Amino acid sequence: MPVLKERFANGEILNFFALSRLVNPVSIELYSLRGGFDGFWLDLEHGQATVDQIRAAFVTARAVGLNQFVRMAPTGYHEVAQYLELGAAGVMAAQIDSAAQAAEFASWAKFPPQGVRGMNMSGVDGRFTTRSAAEFYENANQEVFVAIQIETLGSLEEVELIAELPNVDHLFIGPSDLSIALGNYPEFHADILWDAVDRVATACSKHGKSWGAVTPDPRWAEKARSKGCQLISMSNETIAMKLGIDAIKANFKEQFND
Repeated sequence: MPVLKERFANGEILNFFALSRLVNPVSIELYSLRGGFDGFWLDLEHGQATVDQIRAAFVTARAVGLNQFVRMAPTGYHEVAQYLELGAAGVMAAQIDSAAQAAEFASWAKFPPQGVRGMNMSGVDGRFTTRSAAEFYENANQEVFVAIQIETLGSLEEVELIAELPNVDHLFIGPSDLSIALGNYPEFHADILWDAVDRVATACSKHGKSWGAVTPDPRWAEKARSKGCQLISMSNETIAMKLGIDAIKANFKEQFND
């Protein structure tokens, strides 16, 4: 399965979902069986998951051919290393406020000389020590996907500096937090937010990076796509379950009094 960076470099536009509260192989397989989704991200900023749940999610992703990465708070080098060794194809930092903070986070995902990640061959990425050490060291930095969320005024102000960081592959817009920072939440179609999106898109185009976003509605997704958005994150499992429950109640409306 091609790594995310290769897919974006080839110009692909990918449909993703997120998992946060129901991190389970069944959730992943349900999305996969319905078709049309290219991957998912585990939201470990807002949701929690055990090591076994995370490992099972990545095993399932490989089995059904879905790309994946982890969204996390930029709180510790050790967490980045552990997620990558559990099988994460990449890591995305939430709540970044500056290019310096983004550079530090990105360095945790890369072996020297590009970064500071410590070598360990016993994880999934080292194929449990069965991968050639030389080949692993030579290729791991290129394989790992590193994304930075643009959702604060600080990250927006320094978006071009973040986009030009060599260890950063992708910028990802969080429209809810960015709208709050800009003072227009929850008006996701406000001009002030789209001006910010244009700043991200321009910085990524200038520095040859891909960008994506959580898309609040179909119109937002289509407009973002027209501006070069390559990762359309349109759902999570709790939204999908809510919509499913609403559909059941609509189909059986005679059985409900409300």
